[in-house]
Amino acid sequence: MADTDRTTFLTHDSRYREVRRVLFYVLLLNLGVALAKIAFGQLSGSISILSDGFHSLTDGASNVVGLVGLRLANRPPDANHPYGHRKFETLAAAAIALFLLVIVVEIAQVALLRFRSGGAPSVTALSFTVMFVTLAINLAVVRFERRAGRRLSSELLLADARQTQSDVLTSIAVIAALAGSANGYPILDPLAAVVIIGFIGYAGFTIARDAAKILSDAIVISEDEIRQVVQRVPTVLGCHHIRSRGSADHVFLDLHVWLDGATPLTKAHAVSHQVKDLLMERYPQIADAIIHIEPPPKGGG
Repeated sequence: MADTDRTTFLTHDSRYREVRRVLFYVLLLNLGVALAKIAFGQLSGSISILSDGFHSLTDGASNVVGLVGLRLANRPPDANHPYGHRKFETLAAAAIALFLLVIVVEIAQVALLRFRSGGAPSVTALSFTVMFVTLAINLAVVRFERRAGRRLSSELLLADARQTQSDVLTSIAVIAALAGSANGYPILDPLAAVVIIGFIGYAGFTIARDAAKILSDAIVISEDEIRQVVQRVPTVLGCHHIRSRGSADHVFLDLHVWLDGATPLTKAHAVSHQVKDLLMERYPQIADAIIHIEPPPKGGG
């Protein structure tokens, strides 16, 4: 069973408050981690710690973008947005990918400068303490945000959790670079920055890919799964032209259902409601389903 089937679906307002609360807590933690890394990176001259700090600062910036996007996404449908404003949340997730692209460019420039000019960072016991403490915080944030994202079926929280997970990987790379620098290999410091670029780039790609699927109206629920549910209604002869779009927890569905051509209009209308109710019971993430009633095509479709 898919993760969306296991999701506890909350009311619109409850979900909004929950996602906002999670993002706010994560924002505070990310800012604390970022400031600690940036300050110590500046003091120690470690380009890897400094780069990792700016990466964490970008996490905090993306949290702010997410909170703004979430506020817009919570607006109810209106005359200009009859389907609601949920895609603003997806746009916020896409903005996270753009923030990652910016930080990749920044880190690449700093690393290139170190390769050209040389130099070595000052590595002390405090260097490792700062990195291990912030690593532990990042691990806790990833677990907390990912669990909340799955429970609330929020692509924004899941995207942000993937970004924070890249922080975990980069912190490990930085710790390895610090160990190498302490043992006479200062070149590992800018090399760690290159590794960070790879981690951040991959995270940005996956976030952009998932956001693009939603914004381009990629299929959300497979046709075969929908067909199996629809054909449980005894009077239904079949269905086709099944289309679904939206995000994991906010799906719009439309399909054509075949009934006997002699079926009275009132009965056909009742069957369409029966089909719709059955679908929305099976998939609570369906926000609306449009059922078109028609006779089966000649030749059996």
